[in-house]
Amino acid sequence: MHNITTAPIAALLAGYRPRTSTEASDVERLLDLLTSGDPWSRDLPLHVTASALVVHPPTRRIMLRWHARMQAWLQIGGHGDPGEHDPIDVVLREGREETHLDDLVCWPDTSIRQVAVLPVPASPDEPAHEHADLRFVLATETPARARPEKPTATLRWLSLPEAHAITTEPNLHELLARVAELFDQ
Repeated sequence: MHNITTAPIAALLAGYRPRTSTEASDVERLLDLLTSGDPWSRDLPLHVTASALVVHPPTRRIMLRWHARMQAWLQIGGHGDPGEHDPIDVVLREGREETHLDDLVCWPDTSIRQVAVLPVPASPDEPAHEHADLRFVLATETPARARPEKPTATLRWLSLPEAHAITTEPNLHELLARVAELFDQ
């Protein structure tokens, strides 16, 4: 039985089918995490996060955000705030905060597009840990209105080939491929 902190995740995962063996392992780890209390708790060595690629479907462009700590171009998203338990609420809030776009919507629907467990190196503020990242796609009709949350978090609109060229993580390349499939539908 799922509680208030796990029910929204369990509902999203109910019909989700991993595409790779790595992703299947990551989903299993996430399902195990759902039995440990509050999976969003940052005190856990593995905890849930929610992220998304922001897209502008008419131009088939994708937004990436420079993540200064990770020194990489990544999707937007992050941790749930206290009391947040719905991954869609988390990713939409994070998206608005990180891009200042107030028209973001899940696209083409609210389905999870990828699950990835990712290592996060230690920082002065926290020990090394892992994120069980639930990934979505968000769309905007106003891409020119995007502006970064902070000066070190540059935002860039890119074509799929450009996005693929500046990202290095295989799991992000897989997410880009899944977005390409959505554009082609």
